[in-house]
Amino acid sequence: MLRFKVCGITNLEDAMIAIDAGAYAIGFIFVKKSPRYIDPESARRIISSIPPFVQTVGVFVDESPSKIKEICDMCGLDMIQFHGNEGPILCKEFMPRSIKAIRIKDRSSIERISDYVGCVRAVLLDTYKEGKEGGTGESFDWDLAVEAKKFGIPIILSGGIGVENVREAAITVKPFAVDINSKVEIRPGKKSYELIMRFKKELELID
Repeated sequence: MLRFKVCGITNLEDAMIAIDAGAYAIGFIFVKKSPRYIDPESARRIISSIPPFVQTVGVFVDESPSKIKEICDMCGLDMIQFHGNEGPILCKEFMPRSIKAIRIKDRSSIERISDYVGCVRAVLLDTYKEGKEGGTGESFDWDLAVEAKKFGIPIILSGGIGVENVREAAITVKPFAVDINSKVEIRPGKKSYELIMRFKKELELID
């Protein structure tokens, strides 16, 4: 089954729903202006209560390296997802935990990936929208995601992935994994058990 990450986790119940559905990873957003923001202490409590062998990912936007390290150590995060304007040098500093999100607007966005070769474990491709770092609920031209594979870095596909289009996304792009968030929510920060389970069933239908 295609690997998937459920991002924007804010409570233990949602974390367990994601894990029971087979999520390979769960994500915590440490960006205060996000409607899915979680404070580090709450994230630490959730992480300490989940079973092993589930990757935990911290999402940061242009945060200071010292603050990132502090939160990672406090919470016990496995991976760091850089979702702002972080450059290759900063990402490499946190290897082998680093994932870099690239917001895709056009073909020139894809070319930025070359700068991160050797500096990150994967790139997460998200939809570009002016003034928003993520969580747009909108998809982009997946042909560009296919082209992004030429750099040899594992691709995590994000941006408007949900029950209605995950099979098409998987067949078209064949990514390493997909990242889901707003399309499986009742409201920002609260996941839907029904939608996540329907998502899982869609994945099971992929050859």
